[in-house]
Amino acid sequence: MTVTRIGGGASMVDLYHLGLPGIIGVGALELDDGVALVDPGPEARLEALGAGLAEMGHSLQSVRAVLLTHIHLDHATAAGAIVREVPGAQVHVHAVGAPHMADPSRLLASAGRIYGERMEELWGEFLPVPRGSLRVVDEGDAVALGGRRFEVAYVPGHARHHVAYYEAATGTAWVGDVGGIRIEGGPALPVTPPPDIDVEGWKSSMERVMAWGPERIVATHFGAYEDVAAHFAELRAGLDAWAGWVRDSVALALADDGEHARIFADWITAGLRHRIPEEHVRLYETASGFRDSWWGLARYWRKRAQ
Repeated sequence: MTVTRIGGGASMVDLYHLGLPGIIGVGALELDDGVALVDPGPEARLEALGAGLAEMGHSLQSVRAVLLTHIHLDHATAAGAIVREVPGAQVHVHAVGAPHMADPSRLLASAGRIYGERMEELWGEFLPVPRGSLRVVDEGDAVALGGRRFEVAYVPGHARHHVAYYEAATGTAWVGDVGGIRIEGGPALPVTPPPDIDVEGWKSSMERVMAWGPERIVATHFGAYEDVAAHFAELRAGLDAWAGWVRDSVALALADDGEHARIFADWITAGLRHRIPEEHVRLYETASGFRDSWWGLARYWRKRAQ
């Protein structure tokens, strides 16, 4: 199934990233005059997004706005291509992320060092968003779109440019990665890649989302969940456990960083295998990249030590 109805005129389009379900989902919100998208995903899956919209009776030409929770490549690279197709579409993004959407060259250079030859396969083409199409949002703002209204919260911790959107009329909070990843009802896990991880800031951001009192949260990776308090309790415990593991490994320095990252990833994977089937574990490994999470937390602890 490509499109999952959430209710209240909202759906999630599964992009089947790398051919797998439940890795990247795009929020699709029915408007009076079209559709708004929450985190349109990588440009490499733009055709899949278009197919999902077609299932809903829409197309890329129906897009009136894009709500970015943050600008990581798995969430945002399709935005420029959408604006190219629909010049009137507006892209809402935090102020820290807006310059990189207008000129993604620094982001691409940094990501290229990590992904190398896989850049195009994974993310596709990251086209700049014209500055006139960008709308900066921050804590306390509200976005009105085609008969709908979304409150904005600034929720750093996973990224300095992360926001969440809450629609009081439907009780739905679109939380990007501040809600971690949770696939097919499995455990809620953090995602902690470099460079912006802030453990304490992330905990505060969870509380900020909870303060809305949402009936459900929607995570890009992946889906809508109504057990909000339990979800964040599990996520917070996981973040503490991961952060503690990495803090200790950095302090001991018994192996090089690459070896620490490998052992860390093996530790997480082994824990998952006690809880969910192997094919489910593969989805988590693909959606998260556990070795990257060691590097993000190691950077956090080393910055604190300075």
